[in-house]
Amino acid sequence: METGGSPERADRRKGRTNVTTIAFIGLGIMGSPMAIHLVKAGHTVIGYNRSPEKAEALAEAGGRVAGSIADAVPGAEVVALMVPDSPDVQDVLTGDDGVFAHAAPGTLVIDFSSIRPDVTRELAAAAARRGLRYLDAPVSGGEAGARNAALSIMVGGEADDFEAARPIFDAVGRTVVHVGPSGAGQTVKAANQLVVAANIEALAEAVVFLRAYGVDLEAALEVLGGGLAGSAVLAQKRANMLNHSFEPGFRIALHHKDMGIVTSAAREAGVVLPLGALVAQLVAAADAAGDGALDHSALLRVVERLSGE
Repeated sequence: METGGSPERADRRKGRTNVTTIAFIGLGIMGSPMAIHLVKAGHTVIGYNRSPEKAEALAEAGGRVAGSIADAVPGAEVVALMVPDSPDVQDVLTGDDGVFAHAAPGTLVIDFSSIRPDVTRELAAAAARRGLRYLDAPVSGGEAGARNAALSIMVGGEADDFEAARPIFDAVGRTVVHVGPSGAGQTVKAANQLVVAANIEALAEAVVFLRAYGVDLEAALEVLGGGLAGSAVLAQKRANMLNHSFEPGFRIALHHKDMGIVTSAAREAGVVLPLGALVAQLVAAADAAGDGALDHSALLRVVERLSGE
């Protein structure tokens, strides 16, 4: 994996210092720090969010805040989106006053959101009919990855468009990979969310198991992290579980949405994901129990409830 100051990353940026005007739509937990990194990289960023207060950080960083999509998009060479779900992306892009209605031909649309692969393919085709370029570029890394410009970005779309977007991706991410045609980025993100949810669930069960035997939990997680059981999930979520603190870096409600994408796409492909189906139900249980606004490490609370704690 590349690091922020690696020679490889520096080499990638050579010849890609041109300033771009970017309309960034969706300035929430992930979108706000991403937009700010683009400002710091020298780009002109015009941000829009339905809740205006969420745009204040971008304004303080030197970006411009727009009052509507119609205000943000005209004149932008790139339009970036980071919104919660498929219907939100469809509304932002295809609504009567959406991006497609205001973007000039040749504009590059980059969807950082995590949505259904089939919806992405439909939107990419609709963009092409309007003379627009389209990349699906969902990210992994949560709030910490967004704040540290260390996101993993899986990109679907045309290779030439991917190369054109590299300065943008390099400003917000650390691991950036073109994974195939339109929809491929969203398919890889669905697989990512399956692996992450299964890891969090396994870690939560291990925590409850260790506590039941009175083991020093902090010491146990330290040694687990140094062996084959170690993972990015354990490294990033151990403090949440040790402290029973679930401030959202990535909300249960969003992971519930993503697991729905996984199970639906698996059914369409005719593949069987037994563990995925079970974990999807556990995430759904967390959401149904009122934990949707908590970090996805709050799957621990599901295991605790099942264990009578």
